[in-house]
Amino acid sequence: MIADPAAFIRANTRLQPVPHAPEIGLWLADEVTPIWRLTEEELGRMELPPPFWAFAWAGAQALARWLLDHPGEAGGKRVLDLAAGSGLVGIAAAKAGASHVLCADIDPFCEAAVTLNAEANGVALDFTAEDLLDRPPPDVELICAGDVFYEKPMADRVMAWLGRAASSGTRVLIGDPGRTYLPRSGLEMLAEYRVPTTRELEDQEVKRTRVWTLAAATLAPEAVSPMLRA
Repeated sequence: MIADPAAFIRANTRLQPVPHAPEIGLWLADEVTPIWRLTEEELGRMELPPPFWAFAWAGAQALARWLLDHPGEAGGKRVLDLAAGSGLVGIAAAKAGASHVLCADIDPFCEAAVTLNAEANGVALDFTAEDLLDRPPPDVELICAGDVFYEKPMADRVMAWLGRAASSGTRVLIGDPGRTYLPRSGLEMLAEYRVPTTRELEDQEVKRTRVWTLAAATLAPEAVSPMLRA
């Protein structure tokens, strides 16, 4: 049980501009290891995944940049920011004029992080901690998914779910810097950016990162395999 996640975030991060989308400010950590250890201590659990909410990951930065530069993608639309982390993509969608933005993430700190970051940017975001992959895609017009292809089981599950969304007419945007399990087919590239990051998070200080749209309604299981290693 987390006593006050918002206070924890304020105490262990600082409000700073996003490198590839400086119009947006987020409560971010400067180093990975200290915030990771503190998160484990706060939750009383070890071997947790990285605190994704505490960093501006390359895929999310690319998606945010795309939405800010192409406001027609989100303007006037209902938008879902899947695996939202800090809420960066949702904030960009709101700034681009989305009629409603829902951020979804199962990390116990994310609701507080999204709330703080939305307040810092003067936008309104809704949040759910429900695992949306366990049910049909919601009634939205745009789904954004950044940095979700770290491991094969998750990649397969996400792509099957996004395929169902696309088959119902929902536009799907994906931001990814060449993760191992990004699908090799069914995607149409919209843009490529050189996104500043850190060697604490990535293998390079600048990652070649792409924004994709899901061009196929469904993907065969064998379509998920290594590609586009930056």
